[in-house]
Amino acid sequence: MRVSRSLSVTMVTTALAVALAACGSTGAPQSAPQSGQQVEHTDDISAGVQPDPAAVKLLPEAVKAKGTLSVPMDLTSAPTTFMATDNKTPIGFNPDMARLIAAKLGVKLQINNVKFDTIIPGLQGGRFDFTASTMGATEERLKVLDMVNYFQNGTGVAVPKGNPQKLALHELCGRRVGVQSGSTQEIKWLPQLSEKDCTSQGKPAIAGVTLPSVNDALTQLSSKRLDAVMSDFTGLSWAAKRQPNVLEVMQERVVTTKVNVALPKGSPLTPAIQAAIQSIIDSPKYAEALDRWGFQGLGIETAAPAVPLG
Repeated sequence: MRVSRSLSVTMVTTALAVALAACGSTGAPQSAPQSGQQVEHTDDISAGVQPDPAAVKLLPEAVKAKGTLSVPMDLTSAPTTFMATDNKTPIGFNPDMARLIAAKLGVKLQINNVKFDTIIPGLQGGRFDFTASTMGATEERLKVLDMVNYFQNGTGVAVPKGNPQKLALHELCGRRVGVQSGSTQEIKWLPQLSEKDCTSQGKPAIAGVTLPSVNDALTQLSSKRLDAVMSDFTGLSWAAKRQPNVLEVMQERVVTTKVNVALPKGSPLTPAIQAAIQSIIDSPKYAEALDRWGFQGLGIETAAPAVPLG
């Protein structure tokens, strides 16, 4: 259905909320996937997966005794990390990977829905064990976190359908571009792009607008309070496919990088998590997890310790 120019901002905002298929901290309900679009996979991908003895051997005794790993995720970013239509079940590639990690280690998993910018403080404070949150390895993060690669993703830019302002990736100087609070886009990629394309050439900087979630950013894009949104390419592509008459994603990506599971710096759990991720990568379940969220071609071969982003 084509979106008419006469539609109210409220209706377009609702459409974008459906596009993300996500639920924020307020618990807003979601709409079911539309025909011919991505399906919500609410089944437990780890069902039947047996523990990996080599990974289990590396588990700290305290974790074995507790029997549960507590994982924080911001469940507002489809298709990596979001809430199913039932508003109860965490789904997406990241919950799938977290469930597989727990299965490989022979423990239970508890997923906690939190805001993205509270995840690192929660890990540092000992409230959580690890996170799978599509997190890039900045130098600042590596000072306080252990990080292990588990797939790769890109950063892209979304604009309103038809790109009425004829924006291009390297022509965003002076434009208002939304980013999620605490994201790599806010911390690194938008400032880097702004310096390279704009301020170093005497042009106005890109005006980054920090918002609690990508959903909030896309809502502001629809109401013309933003010119563009910079976020994970997979999430923007998911939203655009679900609402093709509302927004589109520039084909050129800002960057493609490996993303990481994160734990507190020096965590005794890190070796076991790394071994579990490698065991997943070496199994058919890894390709299954990638395929069911449309992540073909984004897999990696080695669960290596992260290195700082370039």
